[in-house]
Amino acid sequence: MKDYLSIIRQPIERQLEVFNGMFAESLSHADGQLSMALDYIRRRNGKRMRPMLILLMARNFGQVTETTYRAALGLELLHTASLVHDDIVDEAEKRRGQASVNAVYDNKVAVLVGDYILSTALLNVSMTGNTAIVDYLARLGQVLSNGEILQLTSNGSAEISEEAYYDVIKMKTAALFEACCAMGAMSAEASENDIEEARMFGQRLGIIFQIRDDIFDYYDSAEIGKPTGNDMMEGKLTLPVMHVLMKTRDEAMLAIAQRVKSRSATQEEIARLVAFTKDNGGIEYAGKVMEDLHRQALGFIGSRVGDREIRDALAAYLDFVIEREK
Repeated sequence: MKDYLSIIRQPIERQLEVFNGMFAESLSHADGQLSMALDYIRRRNGKRMRPMLILLMARNFGQVTETTYRAALGLELLHTASLVHDDIVDEAEKRRGQASVNAVYDNKVAVLVGDYILSTALLNVSMTGNTAIVDYLARLGQVLSNGEILQLTSNGSAEISEEAYYDVIKMKTAALFEACCAMGAMSAEASENDIEEARMFGQRLGIIFQIRDDIFDYYDSAEIGKPTGNDMMEGKLTLPVMHVLMKTRDEAMLAIAQRVKSRSATQEEIARLVAFTKDNGGIEYAGKVMEDLHRQALGFIGSRVGDREIRDALAAYLDFVIEREK
């Protein structure tokens, strides 16, 4: 796979170093168990995909400023807190192949640590002094919570609908990418029109990210950190299987799908549904949806991004999201 991450980081390498230092400092604490839990989270270094997007958008529409850094910190900390809480809700023992916070400690500690990180996110975003950015992050917190509840409701419903699937991911993964792009543009004092165009670029990027993530569930890989059919074991039906079920209307598979949603399906039934999805073009369909969104997102880069380095970085970002293997 091409080294997309190096291309993405190229225009913002110095700024990313500054952000990483600020992020590590924000997750530091002097007291006992909280200090240990925060240190555990801090050591699970991700690729910083969302902060990089904020920094790139700020550079595209102006300059990376203290406001940009604080906005990026607020969003990354909010995202981190939401992952800690999501793992508790899902009773997940692993996060990307590593033990979750609730598995290492317990649910009570994980809830409180998540709350502490959320408060730290709000503190940082308040330091921007920009009420529009503060308002955006606060509303993002509402949207993410609403999306999580909507997913729980959808999982328990008998309805199988691509529309419901998109409603959920727009309130979860896509909302985060939208916020990165919008807040990055806002921190550079971009026009309302540019902020909206950036937001829509982020939404398309986020939907691609989630569909790619969902496709992983149809292939067994230790690197990904979850076995085949893990989403289905949690009662989730994703785009590939939804499309195939609606296309074929296979009664036996629809019956298994309902048992998936009620969390009563056996591993053997889930394996059959996964194989049925792959045999009937579900993965190819999801790939085509990603390609269509990729093409639309490139339109933003072509029309709204002038600097060649940033244009290359955002194009590499898109390519990385659609081609990543974990």
